[in-house]
Amino acid sequence: MVTIIKKGSDKKEVEKALSKIKRKKKFDAYKYCGTLSLKEDPLAIQKKMRDELE
Repeated sequence: MVTIIKKGSDKKEVEKALSKIKRKKKFDAYKYCGTLSLKEDPLAIQKKMRDELE
């Protein structure tokens, strides 16, 4: 989403534009923290994936 605030806008117009942004629900990344269970070391997986690209 892009919010355009023009150079000559007064304080009320800026606050109105910013309030529209704050209303949206934010993404909660902590909700998914620890939900992935791995049987292998993440660094080893990353190295394997990089080797496949070459």
